[in-house]
Amino acid sequence: MIRKLFLGFVRLHVLYHASRGEIYGKWMIEELARHGYSLSPGTLYPILHEMEREGLLESRKVVVDGKIRRVYRATEKGVKILEEAKDRVEELFREMVGENE
Repeated sequence: MIRKLFLGFVRLHVLYHASRGEIYGKWMIEELARHGYSLSPGTLYPILHEMEREGLLESRKVVVDGKIRRVYRATEKGVKILEEAKDRVEELFREMVGENE
């Protein structure tokens, strides 16, 4: 259960960063590690692919140092979902710290 909960947070992190600019897997793994998440490529890449299938992300291939890298960016739908999520996260945070009592 805890894994599923944290994977939801990971998806929000991905969507947030992808809404601010292009991201790629290795960078996202390092960014998530800065926030205390330990993800392997085998965990992150299926999440990225699923989010792309859901229409939240779009990707393109770029060549970096002679290697092909897939970069992701939030779609319009992804940005809209992120805005909804921000409101819900803020509301939950206020409840959790007792600001709504």
